[in-house]
Amino acid sequence: MAANTSPKTSTAKYAAQSSQPRSATSAPSSETGNSWEVVNRVVFPMEDRNAILPLYALEWTQPRMSHDEIDPVADFYNIDFAAMNESDARRLVNANLRQPANVSSDIFTVENRDAICVHAGKAVSLCTYFNAFPAGYWRRWTRISKVRLTVQVKGGGAISVMRSSGRGLLHTVQTLPVDSTEQFTTVTADITMDDLMDGGFFWFDARAGETNELHIRKATWSVPTTDRSAQNPTTFSIAITTFNRPTYCLRQLRTIATDMNVRGRLDTIYCVDQGTDRVRSQEGFNKTAQDLGQQLTYIQQANLGGSGGFSRGMFETLRAGTSSYTMLLDDDAISEPESIIRAVQFADYCVKPTIVGGGMFHLDNRTVLYAQSEIVNRNNMRPLPAVGQRYNQDYAQFPLRDQPHLHRRFDADFNGWWMCLIPTAIMKDIGLSLPVFIKYDDFEFGLRAQDHGYTTVSLPGVAVWHQAWHSKDPQRTWEDYFDNRNRWICSLLHSSKPTPQLVYQMAYNDVTIGLRLVYSSLHLHHLALRDVMRGPQYILSSMPTKLAEVREARKGFSDTETRPNIDDFPPALAQYAPNSKPESPAAVKREGITTLLKDLISPRNGLQDTNPAIAITAKDATWRAFRHQSSALVTSADGNSVAWCKRDNKLMRTLMFRNLYLTKVFCKRFNALAEEYRAADLCSIEQWAKIFNE
Repeated sequence: MAANTSPKTSTAKYAAQSSQPRSATSAPSSETGNSWEVVNRVVFPMEDRNAILPLYALEWTQPRMSHDEIDPVADFYNIDFAAMNESDARRLVNANLRQPANVSSDIFTVENRDAICVHAGKAVSLCTYFNAFPAGYWRRWTRISKVRLTVQVKGGGAISVMRSSGRGLLHTVQTLPVDSTEQFTTVTADITMDDLMDGGFFWFDARAGETNELHIRKATWSVPTTDRSAQNPTTFSIAITTFNRPTYCLRQLRTIATDMNVRGRLDTIYCVDQGTDRVRSQEGFNKTAQDLGQQLTYIQQANLGGSGGFSRGMFETLRAGTSSYTMLLDDDAISEPESIIRAVQFADYCVKPTIVGGGMFHLDNRTVLYAQSEIVNRNNMRPLPAVGQRYNQDYAQFPLRDQPHLHRRFDADFNGWWMCLIPTAIMKDIGLSLPVFIKYDDFEFGLRAQDHGYTTVSLPGVAVWHQAWHSKDPQRTWEDYFDNRNRWICSLLHSSKPTPQLVYQMAYNDVTIGLRLVYSSLHLHHLALRDVMRGPQYILSSMPTKLAEVREARKGFSDTETRPNIDDFPPALAQYAPNSKPESPAAVKREGITTLLKDLISPRNGLQDTNPAIAITAKDATWRAFRHQSSALVTSADGNSVAWCKRDNKLMRTLMFRNLYLTKVFCKRFNALAEEYRAADLCSIEQWAKIFNE
């Protein structure tokens, strides 16, 4: 196999083994002839507790994040009450009446990673994101027939074992009284896997006596090992790719190094460093490397993007031949270590090889889940929430316990590579990542796996915290080239024809960025279409150099000439105030078309402006803010720079009509290009071996 080829890069295997556990994470326990394996541990946060405790135990209060902070376009539209059902109306009314979860220390105290104390006369619920057992998912994708809850308790009170259905209907399975003030005792409960086809969770609530505290520790959910699909003990490797984010990456390594449950099943972490500010140069790296010992493999290679970095980790896993899975982890994410081992243990019980993904919480609003399960609209190759799901669910204001719609099972097409476990068997069958540098590699892999009969499961209780997308605007950066080019390549690989939705989306993108005066992105769309039509071999050969070419191609446009401070430009004559009257979607669309037509026929420009006509914040930088303005001072999405965007309607017409022509050619050649891309076998292990060697 070509994966045996040794890539010409720097690789270091750390030999120190001062704390390298190799025992099984959860040795199966034998009881009356039955063998059980712990697959979920009830855990509590030891760091950043005030920010994330509602994800583990209820309740506490925290600031709420409104939807308009994430989606400024929402202010364009009025509410279509005629299209709103009763459930939606009730949520709308209750949103401002609901008090965020209260988890003050008057109710309970977290004592350590696996223990809490419920204070006398108080009650706590573990129907939370990280501590409710996702029974509906285990029912759907594994063979298990029952689950066992085991809890060590001391004090007075009761443990109420609870369950829900996919409809969110809750009921008590069993109440376990606690009366042991002197020492810890163990209580157990078995729950059958019925009424779970559409979803449902298991959890327990705990109530302390009126005069006694209730101490809880080492609570676990176990399943019969006879239902295990993996025949032999499994291990996994972790692939982390990083580019000049050494402190973030080192934090990720430290988190894994200190969790013995994870390391008990871990073969190695492939830390693929593609930057110039090396992780190994950071203070504290040597200590972490020594702690991990041979469980850390540090690789230096040229910058091949996330696609190349993650593929390197998958490639090395296959070449080593010892791991059953590779887990992909973003370098700038904060992990809940228990999530890592949960994904592995769930995969062990899946009926067939299954990709197990995790959700993404916002790093800046720690209880807000951006996404858990996503699907892809193959007509335009855009992601959207799974059926019944929503983006940006705040588990502090709307906990799992009180949200029936969250108890259903959500089926996914793919999972973001902020956290994703991929079985070795799948990689051997379908190959590695699409070699496209960044963007859409995770989408495409999920779709390719699906086309080969493999499932992606985004498992609740498995997640990381990651920088939110609302602090990014790819259309104003070089990333827009890869975003569009790779989406079109995905369409060639996974669509049967250029659908009207795809063509509309291509035109819509050009219109919105043209109205926002981001002419550099219009130019990048032209380059992306041209490059796609050059064929798969060009995409391969240009991978190492394309980023530099794209950066160079953006130069010379006013929207790319950024400055670090507002005072680096002349003062704006006015400040944009987003006070437009909300309108129906149809009215907003008519307004946009009218604005576009005026821009296409008007010779107006702002190239001679001595001052920006208006200043626009990043949140308000939608096309509406630029209407009738000759130029605008616009803040970047990350808040680190500002650009003076100048209107040039003549340039806009040239770029838009050029892209329309290329779109027409692309659609005409779609079938032939699709055959060429599908025949190229871009994602094969052999192809990646060549890339790494070159």
